[in-house]
Amino acid sequence: MTYKCLIIDDEKLARGLIQTHLSQLDDFELIASCASAIEASKILQEETIDLLFLDIEMPVLKGTDFFKNLVHKPKVIFTTAYRDYAVEGFELNAVDYILKPITFQRFFNAIEKFRALQKGTNSEPTTVTTSENKDAFIYIRKDRKQVKVHLNSILYIESLKDYIKIHLEEETHVTKSSISAFEEKLDARFIRVHRSYIINKDKITAYTKNDVEIGKIEIPIGDNFRGNFSAF
Repeated sequence: MTYKCLIIDDEKLARGLIQTHLSQLDDFELIASCASAIEASKILQEETIDLLFLDIEMPVLKGTDFFKNLVHKPKVIFTTAYRDYAVEGFELNAVDYILKPITFQRFFNAIEKFRALQKGTNSEPTTVTTSENKDAFIYIRKDRKQVKVHLNSILYIESLKDYIKIHLEEETHVTKSSISAFEEKLDARFIRVHRSYIINKDKITAYTKNDVEIGKIEIPIGDNFRGNFSAF
């Protein structure tokens, strides 16, 4: 099966990069590459699009506002240079939310999420977000089952080489995944503070320039991740 795609981004270089990435995939066909939502609306009236690559911060009409107003909504992957729109993007049931500049590895990860949705599989952890962000949850594979975990109950995530340990308020789960791959499936309430730790910033009880406290647990802040923490 071939999936029809549409790129909407006011930046020519950004459109070109996505187009280059798409050209490496045999089962995706680029129907058009548009510089504005207005231009794209004409394409959507004439073509059935399976997947949108939609920039958020555009002149005249934001990508999120444009998508909200579509009567027939294709699957969408939001692209942006700003982290601030992550929650809004996922509340619109986006397949993924990619920060620029977009590497092929990150692009391919988003494509795999789209393919999994099309096949109706949940072999990898999948985030499901409702209209209320506090109700978002994720499925993880554990003991040959897909286990539902509410994001709001996660305190922090710890890397264990090829596995991760998800620390909840009442229990822990261990599942096979790299911490970087798992990070991409989380929303804006989570921040990476160390190569081995992701924290839920809503659960922070105290912090210094060197560590974060979640209750009685102290988690170190890595030198390479201080920017992530100071920006939250």
